[in-house]
Amino acid sequence: MQHEYAFEMAASAIRFGFGATREIGADLSELGFRNVAVFIDPGLRNLYPVITTLQSLEDNKVPCTVYDRVSVEPTDTSVQDAIAFATAGQYDAFVAVGGGSTIDTAKAANLYMCYPADFLDYVNAPVGKGKPVPGPVKPLFAIPTTAGTGSETTGVSIFDYKPLRAKTGIAHRRLKPTLGIVDPENTRSMPGPVAASSGLDVLCHAIESYTAIPFGDRACPERPILRPSYQGSNPISDLWSLEGLRLTAKYIRRAFEDPSDDEARGAMMLASSYAGIGFGNAGVHLPHGMSYPVAGLVRNFMPAGYESVGHAIVPHGISVVLNAPSVFRFTASACPERHLHAAEVLGANISGAKNEDAGKILSDELTRLMSDLKLPNGLAEVGYSSSDIPALVKGTLPQHRVTKLSPRPADEDALAALFEGALKGW
Repeated sequence: MQHEYAFEMAASAIRFGFGATREIGADLSELGFRNVAVFIDPGLRNLYPVITTLQSLEDNKVPCTVYDRVSVEPTDTSVQDAIAFATAGQYDAFVAVGGGSTIDTAKAANLYMCYPADFLDYVNAPVGKGKPVPGPVKPLFAIPTTAGTGSETTGVSIFDYKPLRAKTGIAHRRLKPTLGIVDPENTRSMPGPVAASSGLDVLCHAIESYTAIPFGDRACPERPILRPSYQGSNPISDLWSLEGLRLTAKYIRRAFEDPSDDEARGAMMLASSYAGIGFGNAGVHLPHGMSYPVAGLVRNFMPAGYESVGHAIVPHGISVVLNAPSVFRFTASACPERHLHAAEVLGANISGAKNEDAGKILSDELTRLMSDLKLPNGLAEVGYSSSDIPALVKGTLPQHRVTKLSPRPADEDALAALFEGALKGW
């Protein structure tokens, strides 16, 4: 195998500022767009982020059509509905206002409008064919309303594939938004539990990308266009990931406890974008790969802050972080120094710590934070038991895009042990 010799950094332009959402109409007007699709989180229809966006478009005389059927956790069915909407309208630009679900749905709709294909053609292998995006897509302006996914910075679109009851997605740098408008005012209506869940997604993005295999351990692609978005840890992604982790460690508790704490909410928005740039180029690994069936197989769990969803849900950040302590105890032996450094950034005292203790130190620091944020105490508290582990493992195995970036390989038996270890957190 010829090893990779290069890495490539790609990220959206980012505009950060309190009230920056009000500028979207001027942006689109100056660029001359006359047929804009606005994708919104339907739960935000009458709240500040959407009202401000639509008012700005109206004030600047930008014609638009609103699509408000985005699913909180997109599925292949909901994404195909969005694709049909986009294809019928043949829009010259997209605006997405909402969390990662809204931004990811707009990315997929934009792609298939520009390059029609069988739905699975661009979907990551082995679920789909994993074909690269053929060329440029229409401009997408992302206005996140949560501090979590970092979707405003990445070329990744995630959804539930219902036939397999597992998450998959599409990943290519050409899908990244043209501009992410990161406005902390948009998170003021976000309940504390949602701030906790989305913030823990930031934390896992940061640690997973920092501990992913080094980019040079991967095989070199035959052509540059085949170089994956998730390339493994590298010197530039490390900088973004660690700064995202530092901000999260400092501000996540405050953002959870007080929605009116502008400093904390603003810092978490920055942390989300920082970690998004980090993992959008380095990738994530086992906690995310294992999270997809945890979310996809949920039966009746409904956490505080998500009652408006109307159905059982394990929010993405929760589904990821519940696996993380078990995973980091397992992966620490592959790169103990990185696990220890992550623990130190989170607040652990690593003076005199031994490499063999790295996994426990990091997992203890994580579970302390999870307890402070009143998260469920392990997978058992969201409805899973040992009898569910074979199905959870089955749902993880197709997630090659992320699981192959684990610094320590995990086969079926290892995954089963990791899920067993995640049933109880502390």
